[in-house]
Amino acid sequence: MVINRWLKDNLKGDPVIWGITFLLAILSILVVYSAASSLAYRKMQGNTEYYLLKHTSLMLVSLGAMWVAHRIDYRYYAGIARISLWISVPLLLITWRYGIKVNEASRWLTIPIINRAFQPSDLAQLALIVRIASILAKNQAHIADINKVLISILGWCGTICGLIALTNLSGAILLFFICILLMYFGRIPIKYLVILGLSAMLITGLALLVGQRGKTALSRIHAFKQQEIPFQTEQAYIAIATGGLYGKGPGKSTQRNFLPYSYSDFIYAILVEEYGLIGGIAVMLLYLILLYRGIKPIADKAKFYAGLLSAGLSFLISMQALVNMGIAVGLGPVTGLQLPFISMGGTSLMFTGISLGMILSAGRGEIDTSIDALANSNGQVKPTNTYKVLPTKNNEK
Repeated sequence: MVINRWLKDNLKGDPVIWGITFLLAILSILVVYSAASSLAYRKMQGNTEYYLLKHTSLMLVSLGAMWVAHRIDYRYYAGIARISLWISVPLLLITWRYGIKVNEASRWLTIPIINRAFQPSDLAQLALIVRIASILAKNQAHIADINKVLISILGWCGTICGLIALTNLSGAILLFFICILLMYFGRIPIKYLVILGLSAMLITGLALLVGQRGKTALSRIHAFKQQEIPFQTEQAYIAIATGGLYGKGPGKSTQRNFLPYSYSDFIYAILVEEYGLIGGIAVMLLYLILLYRGIKPIADKAKFYAGLLSAGLSFLISMQALVNMGIAVGLGPVTGLQLPFISMGGTSLMFTGISLGMILSAGRGEIDTSIDALANSNGQVKPTNTYKVLPTKNNEK
């Protein structure tokens, strides 16, 4: 009884999303402990508990960030995202030129004093989704206005996705696709979405020419078209095939000793090997349920910003998960995308936790009533969620 009261008082928002988050967190700790054991033997003199303790502590910090984010009124995130985008641009440029290089790509910066690696693209993509949702919600009355809406969205999408593409082409393409989906739900006419798509092709071409991963991306696409199986994919196939229907059992993977990045990019293969096809399908369903619960608020037209914010972040998490799982089973060329909230990685865990907290906050609705009181008392602009969707032509051709 006491526990139920504590949960009710402290864990607000959609209980299904909370449940999915805790299930993914527990599964992540179990699978990372198993998948990183060979890494521990190579780098930590056989101390297999090192990565278990490290990953568990990062997971707890991420859950804490999620809890904090879900207690904040979602309307504050529009202003935070605007500042974050301006900060992200120089960070992405610095990362491209001077970041920590792994596999020919500079995606990390070292934070001084604490000496921890930080991936600025995670901050940038989160801020971009929030900013686009805010712009779309505020401008529903003139959604087809190129100067007020399209130029601003195109400018930020092109800048952020272009800078991310210099070091992570697959991540940039996925982010742009999610932005297009968000704009579609935001009632941007289809003819403008086509223009944005053509712009994306131009940006992708430039990224292939000047980016760090252009040659690698082209070679992987060519190998996939020629049905050549890379070593990583081959080892992932073996892991999935030997897992069978029920799996070998927790901690009993053998392919973790052969599969590169079994604890990050290809952790889904280890998951299926240990928990079987049933476990793999169950994880996929968890992400799909998360997506469904996340896009539900978009049906409430009275809180359009909340719906767009929740839907955009849900797409960001779920689509990345589906792409990662698809790559593991050979449905596409190898990418560097991780499995959200399962793969090992501090920055990814942290920003996924924040994103989940923001989804919960948007689902809760207005938390801080002082925002409305301030707007009514001094004539400031009303909060984003109060803008109504006008009966305009939806997605006109």
